[in-house]
Amino acid sequence: MPHPFAGTAAALAGTIFADIRYKPETESTNADALTLLEQPERNSGVTIVTDFQTHGRGRRGREWIAAPSSGLLFTTILPISLDASTLWSVPFWCGLAVKEALSLHRVDTALQWPNDLLLDKKKVAGILCVSRGVGTRAWAACGVGINVTRTGDAAYAEIEPSPAFLSDVVAVNRAELLTTILQQFAKSLRDLDNATQIARRWQSAANLRGTPYRILIDGKTQPIDAVAQRLGEQGALVVRINGEEREIAFADARVLR
Repeated sequence: MPHPFAGTAAALAGTIFADIRYKPETESTNADALTLLEQPERNSGVTIVTDFQTHGRGRRGREWIAAPSSGLLFTTILPISLDASTLWSVPFWCGLAVKEALSLHRVDTALQWPNDLLLDKKKVAGILCVSRGVGTRAWAACGVGINVTRTGDAAYAEIEPSPAFLSDVVAVNRAELLTTILQQFAKSLRDLDNATQIARRWQSAANLRGTPYRILIDGKTQPIDAVAQRLGEQGALVVRINGEEREIAFADARVLR
């Protein structure tokens, strides 16, 4: 019997993203991808997609909760090596591609620094990229989790604030959405040659300047309220706090909603 994403493999036949490897259940598609990245050239372009992750993880080790078959959970190994110094731009590139793909399915989302997409101000998708380096070059894989169909699963009651689902606004087929996202990956792949341009495009698509952010800095107990200005070095968020600019590093804080 064909698996749920066989249609994606058929639609992408002959392209660099045609290798779709489906697992009904896995610990984490990112963990699976890291294993494949031990032989990156052999596995370039591979997408691992699952119905359920037993140990799905988001940024900074937070758990990714999704009822079986309710979300689109996948990791794609990019088919090109990158300058290791530009790896910071990959999540922003991925976010742009996912946002565009969702718009083609009639879902309007907002980009939130550093790696989330929001629907009606609630998180609907998250991105977590992994990589392996070889000298000054690196191979990257983009992990994406999208809440597709709302269920009555009690696990969601543990998430605060509550998440959004694509089904809140329109019915979306997971395989068709994966196809669209991978097509966007292929369309924009060469953009990864210019990390600065990716940052500019992301800033514009996110309407970043003037957007309010509530940020919890590592080691602090109280969040700070800031107004975003632009992306800084290595994807940091430049904000204005009490009239002064400050740069928040990607790894040093998390955004509260």
